[in-house]
Amino acid sequence: MRVVAVCVTAVLAVCGVAPGAFAGAGAGAFPGGPEADLAYHGAVSMAAGQVEVRFTPRNHGPSAVPDATVRLRWSEPLANRQLLPDGCARSGLRVVLCRVGALAADGLGNQIGLRLNLRGKPSEALLELDTVWSGGVLDRNHVNDQQRVLILDTGDTYYF
Repeated sequence: MRVVAVCVTAVLAVCGVAPGAFAGAGAGAFPGGPEADLAYHGAVSMAAGQVEVRFTPRNHGPSAVPDATVRLRWSEPLANRQLLPDGCARSGLRVVLCRVGALAADGLGNQIGLRLNLRGKPSEALLELDTVWSGGVLDRNHVNDQQRVLILDTGDTYYF
């Protein structure tokens, strides 16, 4: 159990999340606190088991978000070795966490782009994106911060 806690703490630190703050994951906050509406829109494609995903976080407000972390979960396991951009870290066999950073009210964040390899070159994969930490800000609208995209290994681009 201690090894798992150390690993989770290390992943959170890489993504810029204070480990104690993770208790406010997903919904992000306390009742009556500040509210924001996070959204993720982008594109994903897959060819020969290599997936390219890029997305831009947005905060529709009304409050600013001091920091946020997004989870990318795959239906297929990731290859053992991955080259991840700064602010992103593996969090399991099928999960990558990426730091979004601060988002002003009604503001866009920096585009996040990843190139990942799936184990065994599957013919299709499901990508799920969702907010796992929002810096203590409550997001009541999960329609646009939880995305599910079925990707076929055709090289075609799928938008979300």
